[in-house]
Amino acid sequence: MTRWAMIADLRRCVGCQTCTAACKHTNATPPGVQWRRVLDIETGTFPNVSRTFVPVGCQHCEDPPCMHVCPSTATGQRDGGIVTIDYDLCIGCAFCAVACPYQARYKIDKPLFAYGKGRRMFNEAQREMPERIGVAQKCTFCSDRVDYGLENGLTPGVDPVATPACVNSCIASALHFGNLDDPEGNVSVMLKENKTFPMHDELGTHPGFHYLWDGGTEEEEIPENTDMTPRDSGNPPKPVVGGVEPWLQRHWDWRAAMNFVGGGTGTGLLIATALFALVGSAPVMAAALAGVGLVCLGLFMVFLETGRPFRAPLNVFFHPQTSWMTREAMVGAALVPIGLVAAWTEWIVVLALAGVLAAGFMYCQARILKQAKGIPAWRTPAIVPLVLATGLAEGSGLFLMLSTLVLPGGSHLPVIGVVIAACAFRTWAGWRYRKELAEGAPTLTLEALRKADPVVLLVGLVAPVVAATVAQLAEGGLVAAAAVVAGLLAAATGWLMKFAIITRASYNQGFALVRSPSRGPGGGSPGVKPGWS
Repeated sequence: MTRWAMIADLRRCVGCQTCTAACKHTNATPPGVQWRRVLDIETGTFPNVSRTFVPVGCQHCEDPPCMHVCPSTATGQRDGGIVTIDYDLCIGCAFCAVACPYQARYKIDKPLFAYGKGRRMFNEAQREMPERIGVAQKCTFCSDRVDYGLENGLTPGVDPVATPACVNSCIASALHFGNLDDPEGNVSVMLKENKTFPMHDELGTHPGFHYLWDGGTEEEEIPENTDMTPRDSGNPPKPVVGGVEPWLQRHWDWRAAMNFVGGGTGTGLLIATALFALVGSAPVMAAALAGVGLVCLGLFMVFLETGRPFRAPLNVFFHPQTSWMTREAMVGAALVPIGLVAAWTEWIVVLALAGVLAAGFMYCQARILKQAKGIPAWRTPAIVPLVLATGLAEGSGLFLMLSTLVLPGGSHLPVIGVVIAACAFRTWAGWRYRKELAEGAPTLTLEALRKADPVVLLVGLVAPVVAATVAQLAEGGLVAAAAVVAGLLAAATGWLMKFAIITRASYNQGFALVRSPSRGPGGGSPGVKPGWS
């Protein structure tokens, strides 16, 4: 068996960035793309402050979250544990990028050159790789070198031509590469004889990248809540993309938020339509068409966001085994035509089937966020009931608006009751979500959510209840107006919440240092987890 792994000796790394330069030269990555980076992390408090240089990049996890989420199976794992990307299969959805807790994935949507557009240097023209545009890319552990070495009887990690470029270039011998399953191999011996830790071990990805911080292997008890104390958590600096503290992810923007808005509102509306068609009167055609239209709008926004959109309609269906994006697409492919048939025929059985599929689509969307392990605001289990509650509140609110306008003479008391119940459910789910995040999340994530709290409470619960009460007590045209306002507020609050969670609170994991390296007597000092509350 073979398990390729890399070790970074934090005691030796001097932060020269030679490995970064060697990686860029070897792999011809464009400006702003660094498959191998070296962080400068500060530990301690003045005047006892130290700096640690930490090489980072793809960790080639034993259980890679990027592979599980990929809807096209472009991300795979070959024998030996190296995580790969097939540029011909990737649709550029960036699901792998938000699922990666190590910020190791890049997606470039247009050619980038060192001196700007239209000023391509000769070497850039010679090594330009159009197949990487619009798709995910990352470190490959220089698998071509590894393969060449194995084919020619060489030992990767020992023979330079069979060893990753970053390891070969390290002037301080801080980087090492080899086979973990070889008990006499270089990396196996280093792990046995030294104290090491993986990055973000608590996430259970089992990285193939280990950090050596001290000699000896005796166990040392690390006091809880000591080593990972956030720095400047009271007044954190604004993070810079590519730094140490968590920064706001830029892979999923307003178009992704619109997918969750359209999908949640549309499916919630279809569920409400099916429910009220079963128990009473409902504007079936108008509501069902609106619901299907909103779902299609959300899916179209995803189409616009993918880097290779014309591959997406087919390749997105390739990974139903684990990818919730594939499952969403499969449910959506059945939901849209059945929803249209339900709108046209108004048959109860078809409406009920559309409602069931709509619930499945909504659940898939919730699990998509839950599966994004690289974004703390999304991966918490509480996101699932929150997304479901928000979709039900949005859909029932929009159904109240439509039923009031299309069936003005009917009784809207049952619909109003459902809207109020859905808003209350959403408020509870939001409270539970915030409580779960408060136990550990990037500080700026909590700040972004805190800014939205008053609006969510007042506009999302109090105002709809007040408007619904007015609708029951008022007379004449005020009844319809109050009902429409109640429904609109219930829906709009869900839209606001989703935009806040997707585009404002989606700070990534950042980086952490479990232990600073041992230099001289005294051993290593506790590490840090900058930017976390």
